[in-house]
Amino acid sequence: MMTSWKGVILTVVLAAIAAGLGAWGGARYVLKANEKPSLHAVLHEELKLNADQLRRLEVIEREFDGTRRLREAKLRQANAELAAAIAAKHQYSPEVQAAVDHFHDEMGQLQKETILHVLQMRAILTPDQAKIFDRRVSEALTEEAR
Repeated sequence: MMTSWKGVILTVVLAAIAAGLGAWGGARYVLKANEKPSLHAVLHEELKLNADQLRRLEVIEREFDGTRRLREAKLRQANAELAAAIAAKHQYSPEVQAAVDHFHDEMGQLQKETILHVLQMRAILTPDQAKIFDRRVSEALTEEAR
């Protein structure tokens, strides 16, 4: 009798694991299917850039990649400073406020540099391409507001 209960329990546990994995996989598939293309995907796939535009875009992307990596490293450092400030006193101290302000400053710089990057990419487009690009930028910026 005890052996049959073990089999039932094992079957129930395995079924629950399989159901959980199936739900997780299904959710990932649905979320991926509803994902909007990035601005870079729009540039490379939708706008049909010519050879000169592709060459110029490659330079713009390479330059921004270094800027983005540096800014993200500064964000991680600012986050570490915030964690240390919180751990030091476990309250919203002046040190925590300063660390929050530092993080926000770094995040703001990344946003400004990203906007400049988007505008640099736009500058290589034809007027017709720019209309499509502008619409995609607007959609990306207002997606959550809808």
